[in-house]
Amino acid sequence: MDEHEFRKHADPALEALRKRLLELSDEFEFEVEGEGDKLELYFEEPEETRFVISPNTAARQIWISALSTSFKLGWSDAAGAFVMEKTGETLAAVMSRILSQQIGSAVSV
Repeated sequence: MDEHEFRKHADPALEALRKRLLELSDEFEFEVEGEGDKLELYFEEPEETRFVISPNTAARQIWISALSTSFKLGWSDAAGAFVMEKTGETLAAVMSRILSQQIGSAVSV
């Protein structure tokens, strides 16, 4: 996959994620900052925490830094989404899982 094709998939995926996170941010009391290349989520409870979601164009992946872990998702034509290879989870599923873990209640991205 070349850079142009990667951006063709990554840009809309990140924009859709940003919109969904903004919808969830009021209900679950976290802040969403950034547009385009990088999204940052800020939590005050149970302790101050930051999640960073960004494209890594060189690796052709979307990287999430959260919960002291790095999650790396590559594009899957079969799934039509960015997927974490070792678990098979889509970007939305990974975000749902880590947000639920952070917040302490079920969150669906």
